[in-house]
Amino acid sequence: MSEVSKTIILHPNDDVAIARFPISKGYVIKERNVTVLSDIKEGHKIALHDIKQDQPIKRYNQIIGYAICPIKAGEHIHLQNLKMGDYGHEYDFCADKHETPKASEIKTFMGYRRKNGQVATRNYIGILTSVNCSATVARRLEDHFKAKGLKDYPNIDGIVALPQSFGCAMDMKGDLMKMMQRTMSGYANHPNFAGVLIIGLGCESNQIKDLIQVKGLNEGLMLQHMTIQETGGSQKTFDKGVTIIESMLNEANQYTREEIPASELVVALECGGSDSYSGISANPALGVAVDLLVQQGGTAILAETPEIYGAEYILTRRAVSKEVGQKLINRILWWEDYAKRCHAELNNNPSAGNKEGGLTTILEKSLGAICKAGSTNLVDVYEYAEPVTAKGLVFMDTPGYDAFACTGQIAGGANLMCFTTGRGSAYGAKPTPCIKIASNNFLWRRQEEDMDINCGDVAEGQETLEEAGKRIFEKMLAVASGERTKSEKFGYGSLEFVPWQPGAIM
Repeated sequence: MSEVSKTIILHPNDDVAIARFPISKGYVIKERNVTVLSDIKEGHKIALHDIKQDQPIKRYNQIIGYAICPIKAGEHIHLQNLKMGDYGHEYDFCADKHETPKASEIKTFMGYRRKNGQVATRNYIGILTSVNCSATVARRLEDHFKAKGLKDYPNIDGIVALPQSFGCAMDMKGDLMKMMQRTMSGYANHPNFAGVLIIGLGCESNQIKDLIQVKGLNEGLMLQHMTIQETGGSQKTFDKGVTIIESMLNEANQYTREEIPASELVVALECGGSDSYSGISANPALGVAVDLLVQQGGTAILAETPEIYGAEYILTRRAVSKEVGQKLINRILWWEDYAKRCHAELNNNPSAGNKEGGLTTILEKSLGAICKAGSTNLVDVYEYAEPVTAKGLVFMDTPGYDAFACTGQIAGGANLMCFTTGRGSAYGAKPTPCIKIASNNFLWRRQEEDMDINCGDVAEGQETLEEAGKRIFEKMLAVASGERTKSEKFGYGSLEFVPWQPGAIM
C-alpha cells in the first residue's frame, strides 16, 4: 500500500482529507503537500489548508459545518474545532429530476408468490400480540414449535413470535393508536408471513377487533386471533394457540419458491453504528445497488428522518413533483417541532460511536446516509409504517433509532433489508432478512461473524463503488432466494419488533 493511499480526498473542492488508516504525526499528504500535525485515527478528518474561524468546511463538496476557531493545515478536524452552525439550503424541487433507464436484462430471484399476488422472500408463520400482557404466551408458542421442529414442513422457515412492549394506556382514537394499528396491520399482512395468529389479553386499548375492522384485515384460516381473558387463561390460550398454528402448517407448506422478477423486491435501507467510512464505501456502494434495483423496476425505502436532516435538499431536488418534495419537508418540520417539544436537538444527532468513528456533525452524517439512496428520483414519501405501493426510490418517515426505523419499513412491506454499519451493529430482523454491510476492513476482521458483505476494499482504494454495488445487488437476489444471512443464522429477529411510540402512554 503506497503512502498516498493513506488518505482520500472525496472531491477537489473539499477542505478535508479522510484518513484511510491510522496516520502518524509528520505524514505528508502528497496531493496537497500538507504535513499532518498530530496522530490521526482512521476515518477522521485532516485540514487541507488553513481555515479561518466561522469559515464553512466542506466534505463531499457540501458544507458539513463551520470552524469554531482558526484551523491550521494538517490539523485534526473534529469536535474541538467544527460545529454545525446555522445552515440554509434552497430546496429547488425537481431541479435534478431525470429519467431512470430501464435495465437491459431482467434479473430474477426464487421467491414465493402469495395467492393475493404479493411476493415473499421468506415463508414464516407469525405470532403477534396486541399488548405486552400476552407476550409470554406468544413466546411460549414459538419455543414450543422450535423444540418440536418442522421437519414435516420443509417449506416453512419457522414459527416467529413478535411480542410488543406497549399496546395499552393510550388514547384509543389518537395518532399513537393509528400508528400502532398501521404497524400491526403491516405485519399481519406482510408477504413473508403465510399465516398470522394475533393474541391479546382482552381489556387493552389496542383492541384486536378494532384493528381488524379499521384496517380491513381478512380473517380466516391463515389470520386468526384470540384473547387470554375470553379463552379462559394463559394455559388454555397456549393450548388453543398450538391447535391454531398446527391448522396453518399444511397450507403454509404448500408454498414453494418460483422464479420472480427483481421488480417485486421492496428493499429497506438502513444504517446503524455509522462511521466516517460509511459515506465513502458502504453507503454509496449500496446506492449503486439501489440504482440497479430501481432500473429493474423494484422499490427501495430510505428512512430515518433525523439522519437526513440538513441534507434533505438533495432529495427534494430529485423529487418527481413539488408535492412529493413538500411531503418530505413537512416531515422535517414535524421533527423540528417534535424535538423542540421534547427538549432535544436535531442538529446534535451523532452518537458517541459516530463521533469515535470520525463523524462530527449531523450534516456530515446525513450527507453520508443519503448516499444509500443512489441517484434515481424520489417518487413518494410515506408516514411511519404506511403501506408502500410506489415503485422506485421512496422515503419513509421514521426515527433514526434502528429498531424503530426497521420495524416501520417492514410494516410498510419491505421483503428484504440492507443495513450498513461502520462501528459494528449486529441487528437482524424477522420476517424480513437483513443483509449486513461493513464499511471498513477493521470491522470486517473484528466482526465478520455478523457481516454479510465487506466494502472495506472500497475505503482502501482496492475496489470501485460500481464493483461493490454489483456485489450487493447480487447478494440481494441470493438472500431473496433463500440464502440465509449471518443474523438469521445466529437467531436475530424475534426481539427486534419495536414499534415507534411517539405519544403519551398514560
